[in-house]
Amino acid sequence: MLSKKTKYAFHALTYLGKHMDQKTVLIQDISEEYGISHKFLENILLELRKAGILGSKKGKGGGYYLIKDPKDVPLSKVIRLLEGPIALLPCVSLNYYEPCAECKNEAKCGLNKVMIQVRDEMLKVLENKTLADILDKE
Repeated sequence: MLSKKTKYAFHALTYLGKHMDQKTVLIQDISEEYGISHKFLENILLELRKAGILGSKKGKGGGYYLIKDPKDVPLSKVIRLLEGPIALLPCVSLNYYEPCAECKNEAKCGLNKVMIQVRDEMLKVLENKTLADILDKE
């Protein structure tokens, strides 16, 4: 399951995507819209800024804004940034591989084979769906 942090990140990103006509958006606006703690949201937005998804401006007229087109932000990038591996087991992770401590023979492990298929199908969706796909179409 996605953590609250990741769900809040997607809420913030969709809000910013819907308000791209504005130069910047205040954290307070997003916080009030979704009932997210201002401080918690600030930390999430900083992570997204460091990852090159958002930009920020200080001072009068300051706030956050998307620096990438929503169609250029794959959902997998946001999930990996905030959650870490997408794979359900460390032994099938593409970016965070670790052998399972309790597994004696990974090559013969049936669970490993099934979880590779699960990972591949999840990645097929998450790498091909973008922020543009989750923007409300109001």
